[in-house]
Amino acid sequence: MNVTLWIVQGLLAFAFIAVGTMKLFAYEKFKAQSEKKGPTGITRGLAAFIGVTEVAGGIGIVLPMATNIAPSVSLWAAVGLSTIMLLAIGFHLRRRESPAAPGILFLLTVFVLFGRFSR
Repeated sequence: MNVTLWIVQGLLAFAFIAVGTMKLFAYEKFKAQSEKKGPTGITRGLAAFIGVTEVAGGIGIVLPMATNIAPSVSLWAAVGLSTIMLLAIGFHLRRRESPAAPGILFLLTVFVLFGRFSR
């Protein structure tokens, strides 16, 4: 179970850092991808805020536990990332888009949350 949790944490870290970095440093590409079905209303500032939180969460879900320095930070990173994904699910449902990607990420963050911290 420990190995599975580390693999999931690594995948989550990669996914959130990749997407968060795109929102931070390639806003125009992010905007073009997200506005295929119409305007989203996500400003550059909001995208940057979401990007920073995703990158911080991606680092926070792995690094504190890997270094054993304040491993409870990983708990809060998982809580924060799951909250972001719940909001993303609502956003996609409101736009009549598939909430599959944020739904899967939400389930994975909840899996890590309960797998690591249910003891």
